Amino acid sequence: MVSGTALGTVLVRRLQDGDPGGLMRQAMEAFPLQEVVERVLKRYFIPDGKAADQPYRSAPMPNLAQKLHAELTILGCFLEVHLAKQGHDGVVGINLLEKIQIPTLASLYGAMLAGVDYVLMGAGIPRAIPRILDQYAANEPAEMKIDVQGALKGESFTDRLDPVDYGFAKMSLKRPAFIGIIASTVLAKTLAKRAEGSVEGFVVEGATAGGHNAPPRGPLQLSESGEPIFTERDQPDIETIRELGLPFWLAGAYGRPGKLAEAQALGAQGIQVGTAFAFCQESGLDPAVKSRAIQQSLAGEAKVFTDPYASPTGFPFKVLEAEGTLSDDAVYQKRQRVCDLGYLRSPYRRDDGSVGYRCAGEPQKDYLRKGGKLEDTHGRKCVCNGLMSGVGMAQTRKGEAEPILLTAGDDARRIADFLKDGEENYTAADVVALLARCT
Repeated sequence: MVSGTALGTVLVRRLQDGDPGGLMRQAMEAFPLQEVVERVLKRYFIPDGKAADQPYRSAPMPNLAQKLHAELTILGCFLEVHLAKQGHDGVVGINLLEKIQIPTLASLYGAMLAGVDYVLMGAGIPRAIPRILDQYAANEPAEMKIDVQGALKGESFTDRLDPVDYGFAKMSLKRPAFIGIIASTVLAKTLAKRAEGSVEGFVVEGATAGGHNAPPRGPLQLSESGEPIFTERDQPDIETIRELGLPFWLAGAYGRPGKLAEAQALGAQGIQVGTAFAFCQESGLDPAVKSRAIQQSLAGEAKVFTDPYASPTGFPFKVLEAEGTLSDDAVYQKRQRVCDLGYLRSPYRRDDGSVGYRCAGEPQKDYLRKGGKLEDTHGRKCVCNGLMSGVGMAQTRKGEAEPILLTAGDDARRIADFLKDGEENYTAADVVALLARCT
């Protein structure tokens, strides 16, 4: 499963790091528009890599009028899916967030160019995605509605991407299966019955999963530790979901022995596991970060905090606490607010009817100037920069690197279970072998 978020930025930063191993340039040879490849290499590739204390050259931020960002996103998604499909005959999927709307069309088209087999999407109600997959598979342009804050009644804003406008010839593309990531029975029913095209299944994700969680139903209530309180109302009804007749997988604290058999006994096809693989040898996380997390797990000190305010999306966000990262209040207070990646910016309607962009994690004066509310900025963290730092691609400002923000599910406490005797790390194969055990 390829994470489909910010792949244009990942591409340009890998190129500026010298493209270690030459993987990007090797995969670029398969891209159907070599003139795009040449432009990107000329703009971003540094043969020996940039100096460690030098900042990365930025990619354009997501913008409805920004063609270069869409082009980079198409290329970035193509490359990651293409590389993920090498060396095996298994299936490859890409995971996207409904909340990050502007790169969606480009992400889907780039992944389909590389023959992606599955598209997974959550963090919202992705009803339009199945129809978009149908349109691209049929060599047609696609359009999707964009949520714009402050839009007037009856006013609609859309994004449109016609591959012909980017130089792509009409070609036959495989239509990937669409799997909706859901946290409620209502959402499962909505996608099954009202999606604009066929839905091939669901991932049923609980509040113990890493990354963004669906907010609790009803008014937000916090525990003594400051985490959202989830109740039985927030538990999806597995029996009702099973009766919809579509395949489903269970996610959220299923990364341990016995959980696969438990899920299958409930009628699931299987399980989705993220946290266990995030800290294995093959993961893209910074090796020092993985080592520290494993040591925390060994010592019984791993703590995952469901932060109700960290993400500019307004969704609860799972944060693995570690000294020296953005979970450390001293680090958070010291960091100068900046928004220069912009994936979590929200489009809003300006007074003249045009679309602007704001992020609750940007400098407060900028957010207020754009009509945002001060209370929306409290506790917000830069998820975009923090996650890029976690994979060794931290932006440098005045000689200082952006701090890391780690996300993991509640099972981060148990990742040391995958260690073999005398070992300090583990592999993806170790995870699969342990999860396949019946008990």
